[in-house]
Amino acid sequence: MNAWKKIEQKQFSPVYLLYGTESFLINETKQKLVANVLTKEDLDFNLSVYDLEETPIEVALEDAETIPFIGEKKLVILHNPVFLTAEKQKNKIEHNVKKLEAYLQTPPSYSIVVFASTYEKLDERKKITKLLKKTAEVIEVKKMGEPELKVWIREKTAENEVQIDESAIDFLLVLVGSDLMKLDTEIQKLSLFAADTKRIDENMVEDLTSRSIEQNIFSLVDKVVQRKMDEAFRIYYDLRKQNEEPIKILALLASQFRLIYQVKELMKRGYGQQQIASTLKTHPFRVKLASGQARSFSEEALGEIMNLLANSDEHLKTGASSRDLALELFLFKLGSLKV
Repeated sequence: MNAWKKIEQKQFSPVYLLYGTESFLINETKQKLVANVLTKEDLDFNLSVYDLEETPIEVALEDAETIPFIGEKKLVILHNPVFLTAEKQKNKIEHNVKKLEAYLQTPPSYSIVVFASTYEKLDERKKITKLLKKTAEVIEVKKMGEPELKVWIREKTAENEVQIDESAIDFLLVLVGSDLMKLDTEIQKLSLFAADTKRIDENMVEDLTSRSIEQNIFSLVDKVVQRKMDEAFRIYYDLRKQNEEPIKILALLASQFRLIYQVKELMKRGYGQQQIASTLKTHPFRVKLASGQARSFSEEALGEIMNLLANSDEHLKTGASSRDLALELFLFKLGSLKV
């Protein structure tokens, strides 16, 4: 992110506007500002944080206009500037927006004011929003697409002086998804493990990354493909020990087999993996893995599996058999199918 590079180079703007739905990136930006603007000695004296749902803007600006007692810069972080949006305020706090307009015309050189908001949109019709966007360093943090996520993962591993293989990035995204907080946790863990080799590969991701229930379901299906039903049942029993409900497990199995069925059908029509991912609006690596599984099932077998899933779902929801028995019967029948 270009704004981060400028912050790390000590090229500060007097006012920042952070907004968007990716709260992790907003927090990271605030942390970078704190780390680069203030020394440890300055923190107690020159860092102020206000919630604008509880404090009028003019009170926070008076603080920003006060010369630092110690150090060169003062950092004032303002959360929840609801007056920049079309939302109704929860608390009836009156904000003197004229005071903010005046502040933005000539902000003091010794203070950095940061507006931090997790709102998806600001009200562009408001005069104060227009003025703030014109005078501040604006950092909009939206949910990242796949290309941006990959760049972010590379940058995070590079910060730890470690490289990550492209296939490892793909696998990590499949296992963890796009949650930046979870991704960051896994990257830190993988980077520690790779401290000697300085490289994270796909095998390392597979061995060390925490598994979501979705990934366990993928592994269960993979064991079925390999005809290793004892291992498939072991995964199922592990999920039950973790108090995962049979109806949820069945729903995720249905979702995975539906993906396999759709991928197989689109492959038959001559679609490439990228086309399939775009058509189904799913991650390309999920399509890659599903296409491998799809080759192991005939169309007839997949059709029969979808019928078995529908019947098992009916048994679960009507109580025709116990929850565990319905799912175990499904797995037994799955294991006996000619794929």
